[in-house]
Amino acid sequence: MGRISRVSLIIGLILFPTILFAQFNNNTTSPYSRFGLGDLSSRSLGRTTAMGGASLASRNSLQINMANPASYNSLDSLAFLFEFGLNGKFSNFNSELESTGANDINFSYLAFNFRITPWMAASMGLTPYSNVGYNIEVYDYLENTGNFLTVYYGDGSLSRAYIGTAIQPFKNVSLGVNLNYLFGSLTHNAELYFLDASDFYNTQKYERIRIRQFGFDLGLQATLPLKNDQQIIFGAILENKPEYTAFKSDIIQKNLTASSTTDLDTLNIQEEEKGKIKFPLTYGAGVSYVKANEWEVNFDYYHQTWSDATFFGTINPVLTDLDKFAIGAEWIPEKFSIRSYIKRVAYRAGLKYEKSYLMLSNQQIDDFGITFGVGLPIYRSSSTINIAAELGRRGTKKNNLIEEKYAKLNLSVNLHDLWFIKRRYD
Repeated sequence: MGRISRVSLIIGLILFPTILFAQFNNNTTSPYSRFGLGDLSSRSLGRTTAMGGASLASRNSLQINMANPASYNSLDSLAFLFEFGLNGKFSNFNSELESTGANDINFSYLAFNFRITPWMAASMGLTPYSNVGYNIEVYDYLENTGNFLTVYYGDGSLSRAYIGTAIQPFKNVSLGVNLNYLFGSLTHNAELYFLDASDFYNTQKYERIRIRQFGFDLGLQATLPLKNDQQIIFGAILENKPEYTAFKSDIIQKNLTASSTTDLDTLNIQEEEKGKIKFPLTYGAGVSYVKANEWEVNFDYYHQTWSDATFFGTINPVLTDLDKFAIGAEWIPEKFSIRSYIKRVAYRAGLKYEKSYLMLSNQQIDDFGITFGVGLPIYRSSSTINIAAELGRRGTKKNNLIEEKYAKLNLSVNLHDLWFIKRRYD
């Protein structure tokens, strides 16, 4: 190994426990994470995050693309890639009555990519799948009862560890597969307090879901070479309704506090019970138009049938099908410029529009964002620091819902090195 190889490995060994811990403790602060499996994470990494997340057809020899496992063999034969990321989200929530803000900062992912043979490559990593984090207080009035308060709160995260491979069975055609391990736990709690009636029992419900199971997804990319170092790449992915083993437990209790004594009674308790969660059919398609070392334009469409997903045999009534559209571009003025660092920088921008998997008050929650960023080359290497920003809006203030305006910032470091070199000595 060279010096950079050792540095990459050392950084990986240091960061892996930290990011593993972060996967169990990813933070989010969004009332919309109360429903379903919470806020779903994007599969795009640092580079394509700045391109609206459009990445299904992207093949870049210096960057990892987890969105499509068929891309893993796009790197050079002796290349080894290691990437990790950090993200922050700054949100402002508005309803027809009030507004509030929240900030979240997390480690996001860790990934490796390397060649096995001239026609096969592999990747492995750890990424977030979804996050839950909310605390909602609802005040209301009931005749003959008076004022009461309902508090909804929850937290937790689901993470995805994967190992994948890509092969090239024919010229310009790549097939890939990921073996995924989904794990983590989510809690959803509710507490009811009567504010004006001291002789009414307050009620609490605590629910926890824990998931652990293997699954897999498939990817395809096909390249059509054109003149002048240009090419069109078509990409597609498929994940066919995976079923994951899950465990559910909950407890319902009531209590009445008078003076210094508390009367506590458990109404229902369910020990951890094993069941199944059937995830949606997921498919997506994308196209990429590329001129080598100069520019790239990507377009993606992504669909998930959450209306068919079942949780312990039951369909969640607030879930509907998810549709996502994304378009993005990258431009490098002069990648191999010797005199100008600015010309070697990659400039990126994109748009995304998502009709999310939540249907609340007969209103499908949508999400629109604009993205932009840069890829900063590290001096005398093929490594890159990727910076991406996103400004967006999710939801609406209509029908007693909440509009979220957010700004996201993503920082990732992509380390490139040459491994597996046979040394020769005279």
